[in-house]
Amino acid sequence: MSHSRNFRVYFALVLLLVSAIVVLLREHRPSFLRPNLHMYAYVSSADGSLTTVDLARLQPIGRLPIGAPIADLREHAKRDEIWGTASNFVFVFDTPSNQIARIPVGNNPLSIDFSPDGNRVYTTTTNPDQLVAIDTASRQIYGRAHTNPEPVQARITPDAKNIIVVNRRANVLSIHDARTLQFLSSVPVIPQPDEVLVTPDSTLAFVMSRTQTRLSVVDLLHSTLITNLELAGNPTQMLLKPDGGELYVISPDAHGLQVINTWTHEVADTMLLGSAPASAILSNDAGRMYVADRAAGRVTPVDILNRRVAKPVDVGASPSAMRFAPSDPDAKPAMLLVADEASADLAIIRTRTDSLITLIPVGSQPQRLALKTF
Repeated sequence: MSHSRNFRVYFALVLLLVSAIVVLLREHRPSFLRPNLHMYAYVSSADGSLTTVDLARLQPIGRLPIGAPIADLREHAKRDEIWGTASNFVFVFDTPSNQIARIPVGNNPLSIDFSPDGNRVYTTTTNPDQLVAIDTASRQIYGRAHTNPEPVQARITPDAKNIIVVNRRANVLSIHDARTLQFLSSVPVIPQPDEVLVTPDSTLAFVMSRTQTRLSVVDLLHSTLITNLELAGNPTQMLLKPDGGELYVISPDAHGLQVINTWTHEVADTMLLGSAPASAILSNDAGRMYVADRAAGRVTPVDILNRRVAKPVDVGASPSAMRFAPSDPDAKPAMLLVADEASADLAIIRTRTDSLITLIPVGSQPQRLALKTF
């Protein structure tokens, strides 16, 4: 009888041990169950190079010069490609072959945005001031349109009907037809606008300026300015809740974030988060936010639904850009990647325990992050 009990106890212990090993391997080696799976992070540096980090081995495996400082970096959702902007071109990095293609577009393309189907990518240029559309399959420019002075950002609306262009020198938001690029209308906004976010129903746009303590709210259906909301300090980033109900505005001056109710266009709440919180990332279910504090060198987990702050995680100096990485393509994020600009490394945080796994050297002043699994 005792032998039978002992056998069951030993068998249960073996099962628990195997389960624990599987969990650890899945966290640290995303591809161990699928040997042909590659999960890489791509990190831009101030010298205009792109470092590839193997997230299974947690180490850099390659470094590729782009030819100019990288202004924006994003992965294509349906193709094994990383797209970015630099100097006077848009570049495409084919991840399986490690080949770079450059598409000349004009001066100073600062950002890119993909159409919902991934068939088009949009950017802007200055001198001349233009909106540029590129076919992602052929990598050819298929259209250009004149904009107001100094366009710095182009964003397609979720319904794919319009393209919203932020014009910094003109202090306006211009609206273009997504199919033809034809200019439709423009709306005056706060001075020196930098960034725009559009609600999921494509009816409202929120426009911020890093030099202003105000936030413009624009009615896209009627092309009118609804209001300019007063903020507690100059903002550095906006994040929109997936259902569009709340807008989160990060501000180092205010030492935290302000929550904007997108239905009433009013400040609904504020949270103090640290010395100089400058950037943040929100989980897909909007339950968890991680806020990077550049002055303190740490990342603070926030239960955004209940407005609760957890214990900060110490990372490298001047953390900025962040991205989630899953342990498996279909799994929830197991890691948070944080680019530390001053210490020139990539911090890896385990999201299950909110603890630092390691710091990976990636080159001087890492600024942009993209992820790809293939």
